This record gives sequence, structure tokens and C-alpha cells, in this order.
Amino acid sequence: MSTLASLRAEVCEANRGLARYGLACLTWGNVSGISPDREVVAIKPSGVPYDRLTPADIVLVAADGRVVEGSLRPSSDTPTHWILYQAFPSIGGITHTHSPYATMFAQARREIHCLGTTHADHFHGSIPVTRQLTPAEVEAGYEEATGHAIVERLRGLNPAALPAVLVAGHAPFCWGCSASESLKNAIALETVALMAYGTAMLAEPAKPTTLEPYILTKHHERKHGPSAYYGQS
Repeated sequence: MSTLASLRAEVCEANRGLARYGLACLTWGNVSGISPDREVVAIKPSGVPYDRLTPADIVLVAADGRVVEGSLRPSSDTPTHWILYQAFPSIGGITHTHSPYATMFAQARREIHCLGTTHADHFHGSIPVTRQLTPAEVEAGYEEATGHAIVERLRGLNPAALPAVLVAGHAPFCWGCSASESLKNAIALETVALMAYGTAMLAEPAKPTTLEPYILTKHHERKHGPSAYYGQS
């Protein structure tokens, strides 16, 4: 199987995972992956149900928006994906969902604070929220503006250690070294969003206490740090 065929197969399976893991109703989300030479992005076609997707349906798109391979129209979020790939060379896959709990935080314009070690295992700090787009930005190019707002919000942060963002009033974007890894991060994000919501309910009227910074760092680095010791070598 060629490299691009393998990429399309992986991206197809990751997109099917959106429905399997309850991260997207109907056709509300999409997953993409970028080729090793970073010349084309493989992404879900617009509006196609997940259970009907095949690798042949996955569209290959160049940076200028030109469809390189595929007979279907690519996701309308393709420009957002491309902007993130161009801004962060370490990103190899992107997952955009409308998973309920993470989307609630995005709609409330509230960060998901690190309240416990489950969050710290996957995200080194609070999940940030972008600013709201201006009317002029939406008019000029909504999807491009969304990508630029994400890049702007991540300035000074490490996207490898914090592989998720909440787009204000919209929903989350997650990423990873591959399409399948970005899906795993989206699953983790929805789980910690659910836990943060439940913790806030239980902790009312007092505000939930954020996890101590030294425990946050310990938990994140034992999985992702230079001397990580979690899992099998």
C-alpha cells in the first residue's frame, strides 16, 4: 500500500471513530492527516455519514485548496486544518469534534482547568479558549479566521504538551503526531471535560480547586517527558 493510500485508510478509520466514541452526531466532526512531505492533507468529505466512509472517499487537498485526489468535496473546515499544519510542524493529525461536554465549555467560553491527575496525564495545563471572531473576520473567511485565532491563542504554549483548544462559541480542535493520535486526544478531552463539569457540580457553591502544579507536571511528564516511564518501552 502506498504512503498516501495508508494515510487515507488511517484518516478514514479515525473519522469512523468519531461516531464510535460518541464525539460527533450526524456529520458534525472531521479528522485529517498530513502526508510525510507535508504537501497534501487527507480529510473527511463534507457531509458524508461516518458509517458510509471508505478510504476512497477521503479527499487529498493541497495547501492552496486544490483537490489532488478524490471525487467528493472536502470538509468545509479544511482551511482551519491547513493553517494549523502550517503553523505547527509537529502536528501530523487533527480532530475536530462537537463532543457534548467539551463543546459546553467552548460555548460558555470557559477554559477546562486541570482539576485532577486524569487531566494532567494528557494535558499539561488548562485547555485554552480562543477569543471570539469579529464580524469582519467571519465575512472575510470564517474557516481561515478560526485557524488564525487558534494559532494566536496558542502563542507561548507548547502544542505537543497541550494538544487541544476550545474555539469560543464553537467546539474543540485536537491534534497529535498522526490522525489516530489526534482522535485519542479528542477522546481524552471529552472525558476530562465531563469530569470537570461533574466536579464543578459537586463542588458548588465553592469553586473547584485546581491541581497542584507539581503534581500536574509529574503526571504529565511521566507519560510524555524526556524520562517518561509510563507504558511499555
